[in-house]
Amino acid sequence: MRGKNLNVIYEDNHLLVVDKIPNILSQADSTKDVDMISLCKDYIKEKYNKPGNVFLGLVHRLDRPVGGVMVFAKTSKAASRLSDQIRTRTLKKTYRAVVVGKCEKSGDYVDYLYKNKSNNMVSVVDKNTKDSKEARLSYKRLGVKKSKGSDQDFSLVEINLQTGRPHQIRVQFSSRNHPLYGDQRYSKVATVGQQIALWSTKLELIHPTTKENMIFYSNTPNEQPWILF
Repeated sequence: MRGKNLNVIYEDNHLLVVDKIPNILSQADSTKDVDMISLCKDYIKEKYNKPGNVFLGLVHRLDRPVGGVMVFAKTSKAASRLSDQIRTRTLKKTYRAVVVGKCEKSGDYVDYLYKNKSNNMVSVVDKNTKDSKEARLSYKRLGVKKSKGSDQDFSLVEINLQTGRPHQIRVQFSSRNHPLYGDQRYSKVATVGQQIALWSTKLELIHPTTKENMIFYSNTPNEQPWILF
């Protein structure tokens, strides 16, 4: 897989906005599997015939099985300013997910999450737990459908993420008995081979040099369970 496989949503001298490919790492890890940073660097090298190393700043991540809109910084200045926006919550991330069951029409979830580094699992814990971090999101339900040939309800939700904790959306919904469709890690009803129904659909940011407010979108896949809705 090379950079030409990328779906580039927007590009200028400072930003590269792409559709992250599901089941691709955001950045390289010990597995040495393909990752988005390497794909984006390959794309830049190929497009501009650049030899040697290419700078590309990772300012946020998406879990490996998750797809959708993702921004990278092409300069160190852009990387610093986008990181500031994430810290001050000026950069806004919106997701869509299909969850098991009929959830409430809207809600605000506030939890403390702890990541077990030995097994890469995240859990909801008491706020006094050492190394726990506050996690906040709000959501609204967009629809409820039953899967074909089943009495199981599924809800389509739109999520505004206010903090960016590892596995946050997956854990917060699972802890309320609404695990995400296809989540092999946090759902007891997901079956092998199902793709997790979580997508980064909207990213709003301030351009690091022009100060223009910019909004980028990515459509959910035309496949199950998204096509239920």
